[in-house]
Amino acid sequence: MDGPNANVGSRGGIPIPLAGQWLNTPESFHASYALQRCRHPPRPGEDMKEGDTAANGHALNGTGLTLARADFEAAYRNVAPYIHRTPMLTNRSLCEASGFDVRLKAELFQRGGSYKLRGPLNKIARLSEEERARGVICSSAGNHSQGVALAARQYGVRAVVVMAENATRSKIAATEGYGARVVLHGNIWDEANEKALELVESEGLTYIHPFDDPELIAGQGTLGLEIMDQFPETELLIVPIGGGGLISGVSMAAKSVNPGVRIVGVESSGAPGMKRSVEAGTSVVLDDVDCMIDGLRVQKVGNHTRSVVSRFVDELVTLPDAQIFDAMLWLMTRAKVVVEGAAAAPVGALLQGLVDAPAGTRTVCVLSGGNLDVEGMRGRSWN
Repeated sequence: MDGPNANVGSRGGIPIPLAGQWLNTPESFHASYALQRCRHPPRPGEDMKEGDTAANGHALNGTGLTLARADFEAAYRNVAPYIHRTPMLTNRSLCEASGFDVRLKAELFQRGGSYKLRGPLNKIARLSEEERARGVICSSAGNHSQGVALAARQYGVRAVVVMAENATRSKIAATEGYGARVVLHGNIWDEANEKALELVESEGLTYIHPFDDPELIAGQGTLGLEIMDQFPETELLIVPIGGGGLISGVSMAAKSVNPGVRIVGVESSGAPGMKRSVEAGTSVVLDDVDCMIDGLRVQKVGNHTRSVVSRFVDELVTLPDAQIFDAMLWLMTRAKVVVEGAAAAPVGALLQGLVDAPAGTRTVCVLSGGNLDVEGMRGRSWN
């Protein structure tokens, strides 16, 4: 559905649109449906300073960015008309293998193929009319580019996406298909990002950071509200980590509903930027990134996201890419769903026994997206 969802439920205390149609899923599954803008926003790439307002008067003080339930509810009102309320799926094999009562929050069925639409929808909604008229820009060759392009199209806003010149043709075509102008520059993300910041200055565009922006984090956190509404009994939430925007939003949103829910983040052991940063007490730059999974391959996590994770996430675990790829194949063969690498990481953590919890713990794994780079898989052997 491209328009607003018609049905509304409020089991979790907030109005949440119900899906307008049932998804056809394998018999092995059961689908259970049961910010204010920164007052003085920093320049793109610049850290927010103490006293800047994040949302509804919550100051960015010594404790760092903190968003409340009201902030996520406000974000949901901006996001809900344009997204699918994705299903919560169960799989008996995964429950037996892990010993937990597991649900899979299937954002691979989201518009654009991932959760990445949520944050930009909230970010653009908070722009002034003048800012919308100038347009938005981001630098990404992954799901963020498509999320920004699609969100901008929904609001009738011009979008520019800067990608490295070696970006795959399929991702370029998908982003252009949502109406964005794609600019190719450099060979790595950092070089593409420098070009994006140049265009911010020359064209007056608003920069949308892929993960370290309070309004974007609030939008991503609407996923946490949906989880707690669909499965209020959730005791354990397992979320993949790249730059940290998703887990920051989901952890704060989920704990705003139930402070007792336990949050576990999963990274590639070849790019443990969040784990190292939390241990160091500051965002560190990894000297070496040995990870080939787009959604997990980040050299430096955000300052906001590091702060949030250090306060709202209970445990961080890592596993090698090979085990994440095994989880992708496991999901394809045993659950009959196709997910991208980052989305398989939470399931990989369960299958490898990395998450310690009592038997029967009511658990949700976030399947963050399904935009698998089939071109990159051709001729590849993982085992």
